Amino acid sequence: MTLTSHERFHLKKFVKELASHRARHTEFVSVYVPEGYELVKIMQHLQQEQGTATNIKSSSTRKNVIDALERMIQHLRLFKQTPPHGLAVFSGNVASREGQSDVQVWSIEPPVPVRTRIYRCDKDFVIDILQDMLNVKEVYGLIVMDARDATIAILKGKTIIPLAKTHSEVPGKFKAGGQSSMRFQQNRELAVKAHYKKVADYLKEQFLMMEGLKGILVGGPGPTKYELVEGNFITNEVKKKIIGIKDLTYTDEFGLQELVDRSQDTLAQEEIMEEKKFVTRFLELLATKQGMVTYGAIETKKMLELGVVDTLLLSEALEDNVIEEFEEIAKKYSTTVRIISTETREGVQLRDLGKIAAILRYQVNG
Repeated sequence: MTLTSHERFHLKKFVKELASHRARHTEFVSVYVPEGYELVKIMQHLQQEQGTATNIKSSSTRKNVIDALERMIQHLRLFKQTPPHGLAVFSGNVASREGQSDVQVWSIEPPVPVRTRIYRCDKDFVIDILQDMLNVKEVYGLIVMDARDATIAILKGKTIIPLAKTHSEVPGKFKAGGQSSMRFQQNRELAVKAHYKKVADYLKEQFLMMEGLKGILVGGPGPTKYELVEGNFITNEVKKKIIGIKDLTYTDEFGLQELVDRSQDTLAQEEIMEEKKFVTRFLELLATKQGMVTYGAIETKKMLELGVVDTLLLSEALEDNVIEEFEEIAKKYSTTVRIISTETREGVQLRDLGKIAAILRYQVNG
């Protein structure tokens, strides 16, 4: 699943907040509730842990653990049911001085479904699961093939996950004795076409409805990959998703790795294309129809509060509280928000224009 810039920003901020706290003793409570799991069972478990905590020898640690569990139970009672993606809840005494009490509780419905149930009491909050969600990259389809074999996989982050393999009955290029050359060639061509059709069916089955799929990379030795892509085998919806075709040496697992290695330029380009698209549109309008755009904090905020902003562009170089303030206003007017990195030329231009810009819903003059 691909995180939106909005989801990534808020999850990153949440993780940063939790990471900034550390307990003196084992007294920070972290709970992950999987999607579909009953909250009442979690609360029952936490009440049992309160009973167990009465055995802790240190009076201050005992108090902090019991208080953290109580705050968490009270917080969970605010939820009617487990959110669709599950829930991550954290509680602990974050007072700067020992002996003082400042028990805080945080919760988040993660953008990626929680699959595991966790209860842990430690000196740090358990944030590695949320950090892994930040590392979730777009998914790309991979297909390596020749006239006889094909291997289909996905690339998720840096991990190649094989999905399917197929082997054809295409005979070799040299005919067996007793068979006419023409008949042999016809049979071979039919077998190759049947192989292409089978591969195309696999592609449709695996990739047509795949959530988060950003594109498909095709590779292999010789001309077969072009015959597959350019021939009338692959359904148009799948064909539109093909973003690169590469010459390779292999068609198996080695071929998949070779395809990824040779597609680094394509992948890097794809990752930044989405945000480049919005900034480029803004810059084009700035040059041709200035009444359709605005930039700078004061002017953009004014237009935002008038409800005329269609797309709000916020540089990641902004302070977190500024991003949140603008997002809150944008939410009131159903304005699309894009957080733009500074890794592209366009992102740098946005930063230099004041870090905040907008494409308007209609032309505003003066």
